[in-house]
Amino acid sequence: MKKELLVSGLSALMVSALPVAAGAATHSAPTPTPSASSPGHTSSPSAGVSGKPVGPGCSALPATGKGSLGNAARERVTTAVAENPELSTLSTAIKDAGLTNKLYTAKGITIFAPSNAAFDQLPPGTLKKLMANKPELAKVLTYHVVEGKKSPSQLVGAPLKTMQGGQITVKGSGQDFIVSGRAKVVCGDIATKNATVYIIDKVLLPHSK
Repeated sequence: MKKELLVSGLSALMVSALPVAAGAATHSAPTPTPSASSPGHTSSPSAGVSGKPVGPGCSALPATGKGSLGNAARERVTTAVAENPELSTLSTAIKDAGLTNKLYTAKGITIFAPSNAAFDQLPPGTLKKLMANKPELAKVLTYHVVEGKKSPSQLVGAPLKTMQGGQITVKGSGQDFIVSGRAKVVCGDIATKNATVYIIDKVLLPHSK
């Protein structure tokens, strides 16, 4: 009889201990959730002020590496221009005009960047003469720069005052924009750290005063 009572008591103790053990198992350390600072979190660089580039030639830009939208967004504008193979002539002109530091340190500008093909369309000998005339070259290049990082919608409307002192106008919508009635935007609203870039197919020449 005593043996049966002992076995019965031990069984009751074991049963009563089960919920305690189960409760202890459910109170283990919580699993950490990913945060914005965790290695797995990534953010896409902005393609521009409006969020994506505009223009019929944007598909020709490299998907990654030098000349790509992602790479440009991480660089200041003179570096981004220098790394874009379609803007090598412009990059050389910026250096020859002594504008590298001015544009590199500028805070919030928009540049209408003539492509290599745009410079090739200048009359024979014009580019060579410009490159040899630093003041005139600087005048032409600063005519392509306006204050503020402009989205496509902000370009259209009132004339824009350039760094050179003259004015340019932009008309268009959607994927088609014309600068000063002659230069088409090949690909625009390209973001860099300190500027927005619009690649154009012609060189803009300031009006003679």
